[in-house]
Amino acid sequence: MILYLHGFDATSPGNHDKMRQLQFIDQDVRLVSYSTQHPKNDMQYLLNEVSKHIAASDDKSPLIIGVGLGGFWAERIGFLNSIKSVLINPNLAPQDNMGDKIDRPEEYADIANKCVKDFRGLNQGKALCILARNDEVNNNVDVADCLQDYYSVVWDEEQSHKFSSLATQLNRIKAFKSA
Repeated sequence: MILYLHGFDATSPGNHDKMRQLQFIDQDVRLVSYSTQHPKNDMQYLLNEVSKHIAASDDKSPLIIGVGLGGFWAERIGFLNSIKSVLINPNLAPQDNMGDKIDRPEEYADIANKCVKDFRGLNQGKALCILARNDEVNNNVDVADCLQDYYSVVWDEEQSHKFSSLATQLNRIKAFKSA
């Protein structure tokens, strides 16, 4: 089972395309959608929904994948549910760079501060980070600097922030899921 978390642009047709591509790894790909506007509500909702999906599945190695803002959530929700995560161009600080797009950006900082101290150290090796060198939204050099001591970081030379094609990364994601 692969749980897919969209980014801020929840209604983009690219989300459906990525989910179809992920079916080459696992036929059971599920969208877990959230509001993007209310971080504390999203956190509780995502925790509950992901827990339900895990409980209802017999997959011994479920995976959560998030793109952009979804990467912020995939890292935390994956850790809290003890499952592996794939972070694609994750937005690690939405409180700093999305203040004009979301209602309560300060809630992201609050969530980050309330997460388990040194959760990345405790989660070491349980996430794969895929970064587009041509990301027009994130500074992925900073993202890599922040995450490389904890997770494998892979650079993609072709994709942009929305990462419309996962084709070159599917084998890597499949190997990570089954390892």
